[in-house]
Amino acid sequence: MSMPKKVLQDIKKVKHEIKTELPKNLPKSRIERSESDLFSRPTFYTPEVMEEKESGSSRYALWVIALISVVFLFFAVSFLFSGAKVTVNPKTYNLALDKSFSALRDSNADDALSFNLVSIPGEESKTIQVAEEKEVSTKAEGTVVIYNAFSSSPQTLDINTRLEGSNGKIYKTKTKTSIPGMDKDGKPGSVEVGIYGSEAGEEYNSGPLDFKIFGFKGTAKYSKFYARSKGDITGGFEGKLHQVPDDQKANLVEELEKALKEKLLKDITKQIPDGFTLFKDAVFLELENKNFSFASSDANVVATIKGTLYGFLFNEKKLTKKIVEGEIPNYDGSDVFISNLHDLEFSLTNGDISTLKDIKNVNFNLSGNARVVWTIDANKLISDLLGKHKKDFNQILSQYPNIASADMVIKPAWKNSFPNKSKDIKIIMNYLQ
Repeated sequence: MSMPKKVLQDIKKVKHEIKTELPKNLPKSRIERSESDLFSRPTFYTPEVMEEKESGSSRYALWVIALISVVFLFFAVSFLFSGAKVTVNPKTYNLALDKSFSALRDSNADDALSFNLVSIPGEESKTIQVAEEKEVSTKAEGTVVIYNAFSSSPQTLDINTRLEGSNGKIYKTKTKTSIPGMDKDGKPGSVEVGIYGSEAGEEYNSGPLDFKIFGFKGTAKYSKFYARSKGDITGGFEGKLHQVPDDQKANLVEELEKALKEKLLKDITKQIPDGFTLFKDAVFLELENKNFSFASSDANVVATIKGTLYGFLFNEKKLTKKIVEGEIPNYDGSDVFISNLHDLEFSLTNGDISTLKDIKNVNFNLSGNARVVWTIDANKLISDLLGKHKKDFNQILSQYPNIASADMVIKPAWKNSFPNKSKDIKIIMNYLQ
């Protein structure tokens, strides 16, 4: 009887050994399964293996999602930066220019070239040390406006015509002049002229004065011709002063003139309206007084000059039209401009001009190599390109005889047609090349 019991015990041990070979971290529900269920499973995966398989599947899915995202982003960016750029080289013509012109001041005639006169006053000073004193005798100077309220006929006044100031002093005119007559509305004619004191001395220096023409005293003209000074009358002196030597004055005046002209030119350039040009040689400085004493009671002599800078302004379109007319073969009147217009050399051919403020017409010459450029209507070109296939590009350009050549770039690269919106087409004009 003891034999069967031993066999049974062995069987239990075997069963126990099978059980102990199962993984220690296996869930309890799996341990309690029946033997048949346990041995009938073809493959058993540990949690580590299961985790590894699940991780591999997740990585594959992430790569797929990443690839799709990159493709989507690529297309999104491509469409974000989509558009077309057209670079246009306009038709040009190099013109060797040497031509004379005439222009009328403030003229509105369509067939006449006109100019506008701009002016700006200023002064420039420099302090010079002069140790030596000299006996100085200078006459006061100024400018007056003489009026003719007597008749519509002009009145000529000789040089050194005497004017009696309201201060009781006698002054004389520097030049011969003619006072225009009254206009049809009875407005007196007027003219500016320089004056100086009849004698040297500080007593002739004065603020603004009224004047009568001394030679008309006792006649009907005496009350109808009158004058008023523009600003102060200055410079009269007798005595010892520190004075800039005569051999230094010329160089000093030249230096001051150059500095004043450069300063006023910067100021006058700011006044130029769009569409007008001022040639660098079409500006002229007129000094108020050229008899410089440059003297002072102090050893530090302040040398000062005053003047007005005048400039001739030209309408760029009208001037360009006058330049190209008859100079370009087969020119059809198309809109053109000269890209280097400011670089042309301007020279006045009027001869000697006594005063610029009263000038009514100018004769001048322009010379240099002028680069004529045809203008292109960029908005019309964009309109013609909207939605068109890029193979039609050359055919569209053929409708623009003022275009020498053009290149296009359409983005993204696989697009075969221009955008349908004007804002997506950019035109670049190579006007300066």
